[in-house]
Amino acid sequence: MAVAVAGSVVEELQAVGRLGVDGDSMKDLMKRFISEADQHKIETCVREAESRTRGEIVVMVVPASYRYPMAGLLGATAFSFPIALALTPALGGLFWAGPSNLWVFLATLIPLFLVFHEAVKRVHILKRCFIRGKEMEEEVREAAHIQFFRKGLYRTRDETGVLIYISFFERRVWVLGDRGINAMIPEAHWNGVVATIVQAIKDGRPAEGICQAVVEVGGILQEKFPIRRGDQNELENLIVEDGPP
Repeated sequence: MAVAVAGSVVEELQAVGRLGVDGDSMKDLMKRFISEADQHKIETCVREAESRTRGEIVVMVVPASYRYPMAGLLGATAFSFPIALALTPALGGLFWAGPSNLWVFLATLIPLFLVFHEAVKRVHILKRCFIRGKEMEEEVREAAHIQFFRKGLYRTRDETGVLIYISFFERRVWVLGDRGINAMIPEAHWNGVVATIVQAIKDGRPAEGICQAVVEVGGILQEKFPIRRGDQNELENLIVEDGPP
């Protein structure tokens, strides 16, 4: 049941943020990122690619790989604490409590903290400011591996499952292959696949880029794992999630 990372290639999608950072719900952003028509197009591409190989390709698009609860706490603290400090002298004088009254400070800090905590959670560009890039990369990598097993890519007959994992919030793409893939295909082959998706998303053509990447993966698999009689589709072709991880 072990999985080998045939091509755990990660790349940042710098242009994804253009799709919306104004507090839109992640579900709305996902619909704008990949529409229902796009989903049908990608599924068709996967079916066509798999018709020539016994390899199994799964494209998975998720809104985020992790909730990052600490980002909300750090952001709320960063915004609310200095504002509360600045307001306390004025409010203390207004209520005859003195310029450095602790209770005035706390009464100012707590509601500010709650407001900014909610704001950082909802406004994705703010939330990203309080998450380290390394942390996001680690969470995407872990989520991709979890989904590899959860979606059954390790159970294919010839161990030829390939997961193309796209995480919207983190702006990253990760490609994972099973050990049958790893035995035949060097990791460098996946760099071009990732680059294809990244460039297409930067150009505002995510569905076209994903389809092109699927064609590239299909070509690689066709060469190493050609179709055999009786081959069946063992996995879902496309998985799009619009809820929190």
